[in-house]
Amino acid sequence: MELLIKNGILYDPANSVNGEEVEICIKDGKVVEKINQRKAEIIDASDMLVMPGGVDIHSHIAGPKVNAGRLLCPEDHRTRVRCAECFRNCEIKSPITRSGTGCAVPSVFTTGHIYSGMGYTTVIEPASPPLKTLHTHEELNDIPLIDKACFLLFGNNWLVMDYIKEGRIEECAAYVGWVLRSVKGYAIKIVCPGGVESWGWGGNVHSMDDHVPYFDVTPRDIVRGLCKVNQLLNLPHTIHVHTINLGTPGNYRYLIETMDCVRDLQVEDEPVIHMTHCQFNSYGGVDWRSLSSKADEVAKYVNAHNHVTIDMGQIIFTQTVTMTGDGPFEYLLHQISGNKWMNTDLEVESGGGLVPIRYNRKNYVHAVMWTIGLELALLVKDPWRVFFSTDHPNGGPFINYPKVFAWLMSKKARDKVTKRLPRLARVRSNITSIDREYDFYELAIITRSATAKALKLQNKGHLGLGADADVSIYDLNPKEVDPSVDYKQVGKALFKTAYTIKGGEIVAKKGVIKKCKSGITFWVNPQVTEELNSSIMPELTEKFRDYYTINLQNYGVPENMLIDQQAIEVKSKV
Repeated sequence: MELLIKNGILYDPANSVNGEEVEICIKDGKVVEKINQRKAEIIDASDMLVMPGGVDIHSHIAGPKVNAGRLLCPEDHRTRVRCAECFRNCEIKSPITRSGTGCAVPSVFTTGHIYSGMGYTTVIEPASPPLKTLHTHEELNDIPLIDKACFLLFGNNWLVMDYIKEGRIEECAAYVGWVLRSVKGYAIKIVCPGGVESWGWGGNVHSMDDHVPYFDVTPRDIVRGLCKVNQLLNLPHTIHVHTINLGTPGNYRYLIETMDCVRDLQVEDEPVIHMTHCQFNSYGGVDWRSLSSKADEVAKYVNAHNHVTIDMGQIIFTQTVTMTGDGPFEYLLHQISGNKWMNTDLEVESGGGLVPIRYNRKNYVHAVMWTIGLELALLVKDPWRVFFSTDHPNGGPFINYPKVFAWLMSKKARDKVTKRLPRLARVRSNITSIDREYDFYELAIITRSATAKALKLQNKGHLGLGADADVSIYDLNPKEVDPSVDYKQVGKALFKTAYTIKGGEIVAKKGVIKKCKSGITFWVNPQVTEELNSSIMPELTEKFRDYYTINLQNYGVPENMLIDQQAIEVKSKV
């Protein structure tokens, strides 16, 4: 299994390669220094754009809420609601692909096929309730061609809140580590800390210092406590936070307050918190009529503080489905839109909801939202600290990514959309005054290098020696094409790779799937001291008996349930 990619124009920011013509040697699924060229398969990538395989840090692709979205929206699958510009030349199906449908919430096989055809090779499911993570893994197993992992929800977990209330952070770390090991999760996810539990009792939290009913802890306590737990466990990714008051006017203040509440916990200039889909939390105004963009204020904070990273959460004017562990927000959206709604409360651990929505450029609120995501990516100066996302499918289906790439790379493309927005939306945003345009190097950072770095997936997001041989080759000459002007050509080319190489094998060609293979599921195995681990087990057994409807022994996900898996061994500090 030897492969040689010749003459491609490579953008590999992790190795400071900026548009250089290079040869990439691949053997046994890894990038190597040299190979026997007479025996190798050769790809002539002359005048083509070459990047590492895409790494998506936040995309809802598996688990109970995703499956609920498929059930809630049969129209997405019966008629295959289409984004016409994206599907016009979509030819992912081939004699070897499995059946599949859907756009906003595609089925598992379709998810893997489309991602691979676009050049993505690693995708993270960012919100799985631990109790339902067996379901998540069953779907991840079925998604072909991409490596994956799932983040586990802890921000409304009864046991976590009890430990934090009592100041038992080391015991909380042992518990969180046990859950991650047991159900094969990768990182700590926090959604509306304390608010989802409050929602179960008919309330919510509206400030970082509101108290959660029956637990006497605040959102600030939860975020800080789990940040300390994350550091004690020495997990590869920071806490991944969806903060309070998502989707409400004036909420930018709570986003900044959440980022700032862990600033004193930073060690050695390393990030300690990731704020996700920040578009939904960067709103000014006091009501929907006065809604405005505060992306400039959020970006100002991020530019001044290196303890935080963010992703943008761009929306797209199309039909989609919102789904989140933030049940209070989904009920609010249901009330505003009148659309069908699904809500759930999962015993002891979390809750959630779903509402289908069509974003409309003529809608003033949607128009402002559209500007905010782009502003965040364009106003944050360091592309290593702002990552690409649409919060699929909340802001828009991942199949629309190339359209957003074009907006980031071309002011002309943005202006074409902006001119058609309501006048007041243009006035209350900053988008028309921003001249910055991303280049291919920066695009590779926010879609590959920076996301892999944030996840500490050392063999992903780059093509240096020893890296996983995940490569995207696009039929586009970056030396001749100016994305600022030729944005339509760029968007079309980035939708469909000339070649997608996964683990050293050609799996897609001209967007058509040529080979199906399973991807790896990554999970962390934090090792705490046997003494600490043993000390929590009697209490844990008792709380399972009191709180849960299943026994402790039935909670975990065995390793043999994961078709192809890799444990990341982590030496903890406790």
